[in-house]
Order: sequence, then C-alpha cells, then structure tokens
Amino acid sequence: MQIKSLAAAALVAIAACSSANAADLPMPPAVYKAPPPPAPTWTGCYVGGGAGYGMWNQDSSVQVGGVPATAQTTNGGKGWFGQGQVGCDYQFASPIFDIPLVVGGFGDYAGGSISGTSDFPGVVGTERESAAWSVGARIGTLIAPRVLTYFDGGWTQAHFDSVNYNIALPGGGPSGISLAAQTYNGWFIGSGFEYSFNWLPVSGLFLKTEYRYAQYSAANVALGGVPGGIVATLNSQKATQLISTELVWRFNWFGR
Repeated sequence: MQIKSLAAAALVAIAACSSANAADLPMPPAVYKAPPPPAPTWTGCYVGGGAGYGMWNQDSSVQVGGVPATAQTTNGGKGWFGQGQVGCDYQFASPIFDIPLVVGGFGDYAGGSISGTSDFPGVVGTERESAAWSVGARIGTLIAPRVLTYFDGGWTQAHFDSVNYNIALPGGGPSGISLAAQTYNGWFIGSGFEYSFNWLPVSGLFLKTEYRYAQYSAANVALGGVPGGIVATLNSQKATQLISTELVWRFNWFGR
C-alpha cells in the first residue's frame, strides 16, 4: 500500500514539473496573413489605346436628278485599324436593385484602312474607310470583382476617301469617273467586357474588348467625270461592324 502511494505521488510530481516546463516555453509565433488586395473600382477617368478589325457594307445606286438611274448594288470592305479613347465612369457604392452598376461617358477616334469595292454598271473602284470617331455613354454590371460587362451607344461619324473608277472589263483602264470623299453621320450600339489587372506593378490598368455596330444615314455623293456632262450622284447607305481590344489606364480623381 505504501509503494502504491509513493508511485502516485511520483506521478503527480512529474505531471506538475511537466506543466511548469510547458508554461515556461515561449508561445509559437502568430501566422501572418497578408490582407486581401483591395477590390478594383471603375470610378474615375481613363485613357486607352488599342487596335481592331472592321468591316463595312453599303447599298448604293446612281441617281440623276434625284431619280435612280441604275439598280441597287451591294458592296463591302474589311481591314485593320488603330484606336484611342478617353472617358470617365462612376461605380455606385451600393447596388441598384441588387445589381452593382457602373455608368460612364466616352469619346474615341479610330484610323486605319478598311478597304473594299464600289461599283455600278460599267465601272469599279476601291473605296476605303480611313477614319471614324464616336461619342457615347455606357452602362454595365460587375459579374465578378474584377470583371465588368457593359452595353454602350451613341453618335458617330465615318470618313470614306474619294474613289477613282476603272472600266469594269478585263484590262480596262481609268474611266475618268470619280466619287468625292464623304463623311457619313450615324449612330452605334455595342457591347463588351473589361478586366482589371490587380497583379501588375502598375496600378489602374484594365483590358477592354468591345464589339460595335454602326448604321449611317444615306447620302448622295457627287460623281465627277460622268460622260455627257450629266450631273449624277451615288446614293449610298453604309453600316460598319468593328471589334477592338484596348489597354486602359484609369486614374481615380474621385478618391474612392
């Protein structure tokens, strides 16, 4: 019985010593967790630049005295362009109807060579859209903290260079007929998405890709060199489709 009591006392003493030693040990260092990166904001103004691919098509006919003198023909062109853009956006601090909304306005300019064919009976030439500019507004929603999808629309102008027509026969040379350069007025609608780079050393960089459709009002453009001194015009209505990708730098003047 005495041996059991001594053994129990020894176990209690060992446990007490172990507890005392454990209490004297230093606490393990706390694990540091870096704070998550701040969510990007679309509030602010921006500049952007990029490039894209475009197509145009037109329905046209020759008119004399405002009366169609030829059947309507359909032509088109395609090619590459460069683009620059400026604008400002505002991201609502609280969702509207549970939708995280972004609204903004912008203007852009595109220049390039979107070339195709213009013809009417007996002649054919090369027509080129060399420039276009637009001003409009957009509204979008965040489908992820770093991804914005949007729709936009507004007013646009497109400039088409003059055309010199050749005789539409094998080996045919210049016909002497020309089409004056013309700027067309119209409207556009588009849709796209924008992605925020939060892992680059330069802050405020976004990547934007957009599809845009534009419809232009019909215009009567003067034809020169028509035989017999006839005063004639080419009645042309044009539409364009463009897809572009831009790198955007956003600077937040609003402090959000």
